[in-house]
Amino acid sequence: MTEALDEGPFFHGTVADLRAGDFLTAGYRSNYRPEVVMNHIYFTAIVDGAGLAAEIAAELTKGGAIPRVYVVEPTGTFENDPNVTDKKFPGNPTRSYRSSAPLKVIGEITHWTRLTPEALQIWRERLTALRSDERGEIIN
Repeated sequence: MTEALDEGPFFHGTVADLRAGDFLTAGYRSNYRPEVVMNHIYFTAIVDGAGLAAEIAAELTKGGAIPRVYVVEPTGTFENDPNVTDKKFPGNPTRSYRSSAPLKVIGEITHWTRLTPEALQIWRERLTALRSDERGEIIN
């Protein structure tokens, strides 16, 4: 793994209801491709990026899931997220990372920029296109 040069703080967006001291781990199904079990846990140093991930997770979960953002602490080494840094944003301006080691939940935050209804609709359309495109790729 390459060394990621970021000291955080770090954030993770999800619909899981967690408490300080809990751990987020790899080994769960992808929100985008449920047939794929993820080898990594993803996080960012940008709170609104985690908020976006939380809102997407809520959108993909049936039953009115609540988007949540947690301050997290990596427990092991981590690397730049190749899903965005190698393909879309060279140099990692999104400050997106992944790790095979757990993330420790430090606490929940509620102050992030929520998507407007228009932006949420654009994401719904993107997610529908991603799910219907058999060529859609997830680096795992």
